Amino acid sequence: MVRGVRGSGARNNRNNPKTYKNDTAKTTTNAVSTDKTKETVNKPKHKKQFARNGSGESRVMSYPIKDSPSERTGDRLSIRCLEFSPPDDSGLSMNFQNMFKYDSEGKNFSAITEGNRQDIRDKKITIEQQDAQGKSYMMGADDKAKINFRNEDANTRLGGSNMKQRTKFYIELPIPQDLTDSNSVTWGEDRVNAIELAALTVAQNVMSSDNLVGDGVEAAKAAVTALNKGIEIPGLNSDTQNAVRAAISGAAIGALGSNVSAKSVIARSTGQILNNNLELLFQGVNLRSFPYSINFSPRGYKEAEVVKDIIRSLKMSMAPKAGEIQEGSNQSLFIKSPDVFQLKYLRDGEDHPFLNAFKICALTGMSVNYTGAGTYASYDDGTPVNIRMNLTFKEINPIYHEDYLQDGSGPGVGY
Repeated sequence: MVRGVRGSGARNNRNNPKTYKNDTAKTTTNAVSTDKTKETVNKPKHKKQFARNGSGESRVMSYPIKDSPSERTGDRLSIRCLEFSPPDDSGLSMNFQNMFKYDSEGKNFSAITEGNRQDIRDKKITIEQQDAQGKSYMMGADDKAKINFRNEDANTRLGGSNMKQRTKFYIELPIPQDLTDSNSVTWGEDRVNAIELAALTVAQNVMSSDNLVGDGVEAAKAAVTALNKGIEIPGLNSDTQNAVRAAISGAAIGALGSNVSAKSVIARSTGQILNNNLELLFQGVNLRSFPYSINFSPRGYKEAEVVKDIIRSLKMSMAPKAGEIQEGSNQSLFIKSPDVFQLKYLRDGEDHPFLNAFKICALTGMSVNYTGAGTYASYDDGTPVNIRMNLTFKEINPIYHEDYLQDGSGPGVGY
């Protein structure tokens, strides 16, 4: 029996004992009793209880329920919920080689100087260092400084060997409508003129010199002073050379705190502007989002319970955890991260041969419309007849070129 807004249709259905469509086996169980002396609603004997203990026990929720074990499920969206695993450290670390040292007692920490390198040449001291793998070696006098980086992204950490132990539940849903994947990166315009290029060249020459005499900063200052005193550029007429000098003068004045720019000085003095080298340069990566809209129309009591469990489980998993509660308060000092999700497209239980793959995602948005048919109507047990659930997942790491060469990219179009 469907309950909804009052009207002639609702009155005509008042004596209709049917409850869920295609669920005739439960008609006598959920229907209103015809005994005039005892008008009660008979409830199912074995009502499914929702797991609220937070034990992380793996459960599988599949909608719609298969009519038989041999039924082919077709194309499906699999949602695997994983408990978020914080890293032992930030995931980023650096190892410096041939830059710092401890004293002979292993207490005081200081930088390695040119005097220390000379002492190594003269065999007066030895300095022990460690490479990126933690293996010890004796530094040579001419060994250059090195920086080793370690960058472990969240997708690698969360998708490790303990992924099975952190699985909380699985959800299998029909393939949503309007199925898309969108990859994007950020490019932006960038400009550099001849004066800026000259300053960059001076700085590069200073930093790349292996036999620089004196301080590199002083050498750069001397080069800038020479530019300010005047330069001669072969092949240019006197007006253009004056424009270049004006630009350098404007840069020098700007360095003293004035708002005068090289461009304005050139424009005022010669009526020209510097020709900027304009290019479109790569600026960064973006994260992908996946919005889904799922419609539920439960055909029976079991499917209604599955739909309710799916909605509740997703709401619980996307919510942050309060952690340890402070004494005398219902709030905690810290909030723990919500669970994360591994999405996958399936075809008859196997990886989909064509559709895209996913990295681990966070559920960033969820909305449930309990009047998906445009008006409120429910079955005898209160389950809405039509429910629309909107989910927005966002990957926690960007996609790189090398990811397509890994097994995680799947057999289809990759990420």
